[in-house]
Amino acid sequence: MPDDAEVTQLLQAWRRGDALAIDKLTPIVYQELHRLAQIAFRSERSDHTLQPTALVHEAYLHLIGADVDWQSRAHFFALAARQMRNILVNHALARRAAKRGGGGCAVSLDEAQDVAGAHVTEVTDIDEALTRLAQFDERKSRILELHYFGGLTYEEMAEALGLSTTTLHTELRLAKSWLRHALE
Repeated sequence: MPDDAEVTQLLQAWRRGDALAIDKLTPIVYQELHRLAQIAFRSERSDHTLQPTALVHEAYLHLIGADVDWQSRAHFFALAARQMRNILVNHALARRAAKRGGGGCAVSLDEAQDVAGAHVTEVTDIDEALTRLAQFDERKSRILELHYFGGLTYEEMAEALGLSTTTLHTELRLAKSWLRHALE
């Protein structure tokens, strides 16, 4: 796997219109997006109607069409995390609407089950909690989004948010505590 600097250079070259850069970048980001999608689906029910590969394809289509000045690999995957969150929430809402308010589609996001307790948490519940948190602490909401939906490492999250890893660790602990309380 190429290092962060090489991926960042490819992202920036792609932004400038270099067609060769997108050819080199696509397999790299596709592989990483697929890894992130598998993390998001690790605890999914077997009958979930959205599969990790479909999540990757939809997120990738949104990202390649985005008019963004890519700052780094971490920046790209931070936006990928937001895109995956939006796709999962929209899918859950559409499924719930199709069932006319029925139970919806249960989604457990990696450690979200640990945070929420023993039961499987709806992705829409997590999304609503993160939206509430963002109203008074945007940074903690973004940290949780990157952690649960993006699967980024502490270093990548810290870089994407411009924080030290120590600050990130403290903020993540507090944010997890808040989310646990909000989902109970």
